Formats: sequence, structure tokens, C-alpha cells
Amino acid sequence: IQQGTNRRYRNISTPAIHLFSHKTMTLPRSSIHALRSDLDRAVSSKDPAAIATAIDVPLRKPNVVVGSSPSGDGSSSSSGSVHREQLKVDGVDWSNVLNYLLDVHLAIASNDLASIYEAQSSLHSAVNHNLSSTKGNWLIPGIHTVCRNTHRAAALADEYVNRNAGTRNDHKRLQNAVTLLQASYSKTLNDRVELRPNEPLSEEGSKKVGVLYIVNQLFGMYFQLNTLRLCKNLLKPVESRSIHQSGTMGEMVTYRYYVGRLNMFEDQYELAEQNFDYALKHCHKSAVANKKRILNYLIPVKLLRGRLPTNKLLEKYSLYEFVPLLNGMRSGNLMEFSDGLMKNQDLFIRRGTYLLLEKCKMICYRNLFKRIWKIVGSEQIKLDYIATSFKWLGMPIDLDEVECILANLIFKSFIRGYLSHAKRVLVLSKKDPFPTAKVIK
Repeated sequence: IQQGTNRRYRNISTPAIHLFSHKTMTLPRSSIHALRSDLDRAVSSKDPAAIATAIDVPLRKPNVVVGSSPSGDGSSSSSGSVHREQLKVDGVDWSNVLNYLLDVHLAIASNDLASIYEAQSSLHSAVNHNLSSTKGNWLIPGIHTVCRNTHRAAALADEYVNRNAGTRNDHKRLQNAVTLLQASYSKTLNDRVELRPNEPLSEEGSKKVGVLYIVNQLFGMYFQLNTLRLCKNLLKPVESRSIHQSGTMGEMVTYRYYVGRLNMFEDQYELAEQNFDYALKHCHKSAVANKKRILNYLIPVKLLRGRLPTNKLLEKYSLYEFVPLLNGMRSGNLMEFSDGLMKNQDLFIRRGTYLLLEKCKMICYRNLFKRIWKIVGSEQIKLDYIATSFKWLGMPIDLDEVECILANLIFKSFIRGYLSHAKRVLVLSKKDPFPTAKVIK
């Protein structure tokens, strides 16, 4: 999720680059001249939108051909650039930025995934260095651009390696990319100029304005690497300075989405629901895919808290995997709930919501027992009746298991009453034996 980000320079086109043989050692002079002129013009004018466009590169999955062969340990190349151009503006040397930018375009033209990432990581290091040498925050859009492209290049290279090697856990390039983004994060966060929200980018502005976008990129990388503990290192500095409340709406939505996921994994479901609700409410109305991503996590949290979505909502966003769970919980149909959970088990495990949805089975039990109570019409229900209902559902269990389930429901206050073990009877409270307030929170 990253919508509405840096709209100031979204629609500016990228200069055309001529394709050529991978055996060519450098870019054609015409392409070098075009890229150099764009970068020189952008830096000289200190135009935030122009600098972002000048150092952007077209990293798209279709550009990667099967013949690519990423290799190495994922670290940046130390051999230096194959180009030897010179560019100096206002006493600051931009030669490394220019040369590594040319290297990235050269690697893209030859569809060499390893070289694309190596050149992009070198470009990122060069831009990080120049960020420290410039005053103000006019270079922030450029930092955002290289952060996004470094993340993308590393993910593409690792994906190709894993696909061809038949593995899933080779993330060397992504791990290396994390260090580059962490450097960008430190340089922006530690800027001494005070942050003034909504202030235009200028030579006097604070570099802290760029923090939230980089944090969101790092969140995405940490989730990909399954190193969620590192997310905590970002939360306190950002929230203690209220930076999470001063970004663009797209940045704030993305931030709340990731924080909600963290809350969910830490069993802080009330906070998770608040963050997901904020993200969904403020997500751009045309960002349907992003809303669906949010709902993939918001719906399980709400189900656990007893709030069931409408079928219309599920149909609108094609979230059909939740339909059997929803129907099972409403009617107490354990078979439908369990079958739906099993059918989409792999999907829920990949999302990290399977165990959360498994907990929703307690609400399904509660609603089943409520239906039995209504049928029996008495506050005393023999456990045999409950065991028989499980048998009719095709899920036979013994009386000890029935007692165990009921004991858990009574402990959670989903049912008011007590168990008579000697008589094998559930004795319900005469007043509100199935309190709704304990289920819907």
C-alpha cells in the first residue's frame, strides 16, 4: 500500500533510453547526454519533482527475461561504475550519482538482474551521501524514489534466484537493501531542522518530512523477511515525534496498515481494529486493491470481536474465502466453518491470519449451543443433546470434549451458567444466558 504518495512528481515522464546489446560496455552518448542533462537541470534548479524523475528507473517485472542470472551474495559491487562522467553543481559532486544511474539503465537494457540491483544499490549509496551534503529537504523525493527502486530491484532479483534454485528463503539482496534504507532513515530522522507539517519542500525545510515514507518501505521489507521484531525500532522514534501524523494521507494510511498488522500479531486486537479502520476509512476511494488488502486483515479481527461483515461487502471486494466462515458463525454450523477454514488454509497461513480465524470457532460453538438451548426450551441441557448435535453435523465428539468446550465458553463469559459433571448437565442462567455484550466488543 502506498497511494497518494508524492503526487507532486507522479506524472512526470521518464526519459527514453535506447535498447542495445548486453555486450555494450556503456550507454550510447545520446542516452548519456539525455540523462546527464536531466540530472544537471534538476539539481541546479533544486526542483524536488524533477530530481525524483531524473533518478527514477523503469523497474518492471516484464523487463526481466528468463535468461537473467543473478549471482553473488547480494552485496553492492565494489568495482565502481563503468561510466566516467563528471558532474558538479554548487560545489557538490554528483558524478557518482550520475555514473551509477547510467549503470542502472545499462543493466536494465541488458535484463541483467544481478547488475540491476548492484547498480541500484550503488546509486542509493551515492544519493544517501549527497543527502548529507545538501541543505533543506528538496532532495527528499529523490530519496523516496531510490528507496522504492532499491526495494523493488532486490525483491525481483531474489524472486528470480528462488524460482530457479527451487528455494524460498534466499533474501540476500533484500537483506542488503534493508541496510541502505536504514541509512536513509537515519539521515532523515536525525536532521536538526524542526519539522513543520505541510511546509513546501525547500532549501530551508526539514529532512524529517521524508521519514514516514522510508519507514513504510522498511515495514514492507521486514514483513517480507519475517523480522517483525525490527519494526519496534521504528515505532518509538516516529510516534514520539508525531511524525506518523504529519505525512501525506497515503503515507499515513500505509503506516496504520502495517501497525495494525503488528498489533494483530501481538494479540492487541482492539488497537489492530482501530488502525485498520483508520486505514480503510482514509484509503483513496479508487484504490480498490489497497482496500482489499486492508480488509484481508480487518475482517478476521472483526470476526474475532464478534462483528460480522455483510455479504454485500464480501461480494464487492471478491472476498469469497470468508463466506463459509461467516455463514458458519451466524448459524453455528461448525461443519461449514471448518470446511471453509480448511479449504482456504494455505491462503490464510500466507497472510498470517489462520490462527486468528481458528479462534473464531469459539463464537461458532457459542451460537450452536444457543440454538440447542432454544430448541430444548430449558435452562438445563443434557450434554447428550449437545453431543448428538455434533454427530448430526458430521463431527462426533465424546462428552468429555463437550465439557471442555463448554468450560472454555463459560470462562470467556460467552455463556452464563455452570456444569454439573456428575449429572452431565449444563445449567444455564435464567437471565441472559448468552450475553451478546461479551461476544461483540
